[in-house]
Amino acid sequence: MALRSLDDEWRRFKSNGDSKARAAIIDNYAYLVKITAGRVVTSLPPNLEREDLHTAGAMGLIKAVDQFDPARLVKFETYAIALIRGAILESLREEDWVPRSIRERSRMLERAFQELEGRTGLPPSESEVATHLGMTVEELTKIVSDTSRGTVVSLDDLILGGEGVERLHLSDVVPDDGKGPVSDVEARERIRQLASAIDRLPERERLVVALYYYEGLTFKEIGKVLTVSESRVYQLHTQAVLRLRGYLGRDHDLFKA
Repeated sequence: MALRSLDDEWRRFKSNGDSKARAAIIDNYAYLVKITAGRVVTSLPPNLEREDLHTAGAMGLIKAVDQFDPARLVKFETYAIALIRGAILESLREEDWVPRSIRERSRMLERAFQELEGRTGLPPSESEVATHLGMTVEELTKIVSDTSRGTVVSLDDLILGGEGVERLHLSDVVPDDGKGPVSDVEARERIRQLASAIDRLPERERLVVALYYYEGLTFKEIGKVLTVSESRVYQLHTQAVLRLRGYLGRDHDLFKA
């Protein structure tokens, strides 16, 4: 669909509620659902099908089309991807497919990162965390790997308290759910605090976050940049999110992990 034609569809839908224009817009952006589902979850548990994620994502896309204000200086794709991700993650939470043991390990790691940094004021290294937990670095690495593969660990979990947030760009905070200026302020405060927390991460974890959320690289592509394996990138990403949960855990009204 040509750009001008798509602009016309937006005008027809937003000004007149034209159902055919709405359907055309949804169809034009349907590809975002498949792309986003592939990035949010790289491997599925046996009780879920990829189509389940696509269905949930499609609902997020429809919501994005209905709520989006073309007059705002924000790309629709940015807004839609955030709501598609949110719908998919919410669907996975409702399924509750993560084994209890993995959830417990995730909480254990989160507490360890938080406790050690509370003592020294510095992000603990993997060897320091391993010693604190009474295990080898190899054992810690396996736990982190199991955690990263077995659950949806994402910055989205930290920012989904408000909609319309994508890739940590402050200018892209565009909640449009009828809550008004208070919601806008809260969303911007989430981003400010999250950006500040990211600055506290160890360099390699901060780089993984930047490449994944800002640049849109896959874990495989990030591995090539860092000259490490894809599984190692998973581990670094998981550690980054666990640290961030600890940093932001006190702000329950703003962050709901």
